Amino acid sequence: MKKETRTVVYDDALRIEAYRFDGIVQPFPNHFHEHYVIGFVEDGERYLSCKNKKYNIERGSIVLFNPGDNHACVQSDNGTFDYRGFNISKSIMLDLAEEITGKQELPGFSKNVIYDDEIVCYLRPLHEMVMNGVSDFGKEETLLFLISALIQNYGQPFENCVPKCPQEIEKACEFIRQHYNERIYLDQICHYAGLSKSTLLRAFTKSKGVTPYRYLETIRINEAKALLGKGVQPVEAAMQTGFSDQSHFTNYFNSFIGLAPGVYRDIFFEKDGE
Repeated sequence: MKKETRTVVYDDALRIEAYRFDGIVQPFPNHFHEHYVIGFVEDGERYLSCKNKKYNIERGSIVLFNPGDNHACVQSDNGTFDYRGFNISKSIMLDLAEEITGKQELPGFSKNVIYDDEIVCYLRPLHEMVMNGVSDFGKEETLLFLISALIQNYGQPFENCVPKCPQEIEKACEFIRQHYNERIYLDQICHYAGLSKSTLLRAFTKSKGVTPYRYLETIRINEAKALLGKGVQPVEAAMQTGFSDQSHFTNYFNSFIGLAPGVYRDIFFEKDGE
């Protein structure tokens, strides 16, 4: 079987993450991110579920995830998967969109899986430039062309991509975000939201695409990423984000992100903090 390699780079000039996974077989559970994801399948086939829709992604597929889009994927054959992508925070995307459109408005992708030769012509060279540490302005130019083409062909106001949720579900999310680093019980969430357990579980999962517990796990992982990027040791990040022990944290982090916490910290630890 093809040897597995995982490479992640943070570009200081563009302020985006670029990563490449080759030869992987690891499934990724249903989760979401608080940033944008723009990805490209180099080789292999997978089943992808996103916002309750099913897709078969293969060589040439481009995946587009808005912040909050729940998704999961698993290998659909006995082969491996090669994939490259970018993670772009909402603040950076807002700056890019304003530069392109003149409006300070977050864009939203109208489709999650596309096939578009124009997008590939920007995406692949940009990825190579970031991974190879290219420093000239051609890199920034290519990023702007990429985002411009995506907004023009697949863009809509970000608010249109966010599902309308009942007030009770938003209250449940609020409680989880406020107490993610504590031991939370379902009774507490239900009491705060004003719903029974069965009603909350059904309504929350339908609205958010993930269960309340998976929502909590994702919030904890996202907060742990921020701490690791500031140089916090994995064991301390685990404690600060509510994980019961280091092993539990490491297993969840790797299953969601595809990297061990220590590896992620070594890549993204801010240079000024060293």
